[in-house]
Amino acid sequence: MTKALTMQPQTDAIQIAVLAFDGMSPFHLWVPTTVFGRIYESDGRYKVTICAEQAGPIMTSDGMILSVPHGFDRVDNLGQGDMVIVPTWPNIDQQPSPALITCLQAAHDRGAILVGLCLGAFVLAEAGLLAGKRATTHWAYADAFAKRYPDIACEPDQLYADEGDVVTSAGVAAGLDCCLYLMRKQIGVEAANRTARNLVVSPHRAGGQAQYIERPVPKDLGESRVADVMVWIRNNLKEPHSIDKAAARARMSRRTFTRHFANQTGTSFTRWLLSERLALSQLLLETTSLSMESVAYEAGFGSTMSLRHHFRQAFGLPPGAWRKQFKGTA
Repeated sequence: MTKALTMQPQTDAIQIAVLAFDGMSPFHLWVPTTVFGRIYESDGRYKVTICAEQAGPIMTSDGMILSVPHGFDRVDNLGQGDMVIVPTWPNIDQQPSPALITCLQAAHDRGAILVGLCLGAFVLAEAGLLAGKRATTHWAYADAFAKRYPDIACEPDQLYADEGDVVTSAGVAAGLDCCLYLMRKQIGVEAANRTARNLVVSPHRAGGQAQYIERPVPKDLGESRVADVMVWIRNNLKEPHSIDKAAARARMSRRTFTRHFANQTGTSFTRWLLSERLALSQLLLETTSLSMESVAYEAGFGSTMSLRHHFRQAFGLPPGAWRKQFKGTA
């Protein structure tokens, strides 16, 4: 679970250095530069710079050659509240250079926030910036991460983990979730939601990356029926739901439905239903002025007591505090 968000008023642009290197994926470089750069740079909220160990051309993992305008010396200008982002890493067995380690440690000492997206978490760990803290990374490499760095609490089911001065994310597209989360935290929900709409992605995905872990998915008619039930439930969350009712709607036995549901989603029906109710309650709290009783009813929690219990357990905040933080403008 990530830490509770706190709004930070910004008077100057937040400087962001995105680090590039040979063998990196262009998509991973695109994620932070697009979220923080293209959309909001004109507003003066963020100033994004791409840096490499040495300015000049780098070869990406798919054979593209990119010209990087700045070296690590540009990072020397970053301090309190700025960010240095390691968007990924080519290979978990490839050691970061001493220059990269020194660059990250010095930025951290000056008060910059260090962000490791996907396998970038390995680089921050090698720099000693995650010792005694929580972190996440791509689910396929989480076991290797946990074994290599036993002093770090690896949370493989999380999309991102925020330790205040160091933030890590799960794999690939989870970098989008992490960057949007940081935007919400720094300049508010309005900016993050507008950015998400421009990118045609969800402003906030409920649940972790456990649902994306590779599993064999049986290809039979049962799965399409399960999917139809999931869509129907999403559109009728205020109704009472149970495994027995869902199985009956899918025209399956409880046992068969439970098995197909787990194979298709990677989670249980009960956990999935709770995450859907929580996601809707977040949306209603952020975008409407409905009373807590109405939010609890619309999301299917039945009572404000149930809403508060599950909301605090999932997000570390009561729903009223969530609305206060996220419904305001930047």
